[in-house]
Amino acid sequence: MPVDPTGADLKRFLAEDTDPPTPVVMLNLLRFRKGGRAGYDEYARRIVPFLDRVGGEIVYAGECSTALVAPEAHDWDAVLLVRYPSRRAFSQMVADPEYQEITALRSDALEEAVLEATVPWGDA
Repeated sequence: MPVDPTGADLKRFLAEDTDPPTPVVMLNLLRFRKGGRAGYDEYARRIVPFLDRVGGEIVYAGECSTALVAPEAHDWDAVLLVRYPSRRAFSQMVADPEYQEITALRSDALEEAVLEATVPWGDA
């Protein structure tokens, strides 16, 4: 299972942008490879300057615990929520050549991942 978005994925993601741009919260569901947690922790530490450059922020990071209602295959190790001011801000970050130098830390650490854009409900 791929753990990184493709160029086609990013193109589709940007096509759904709104005018004016609205914030987007990226849901990350993470399943680590054996021994991959340390690499992901290093990625998480090194991504902070890139988030700062585009106005992004980590909203929540945590270990997954008891699944009360979920398919059997739902067996994630961690969840991460990251808010970006717009879809374009996220895309600018992932296109940054310096950011691309650290993406192997993430890719190598993960066995499986979900990366899904979320937007607020109405006035929420």
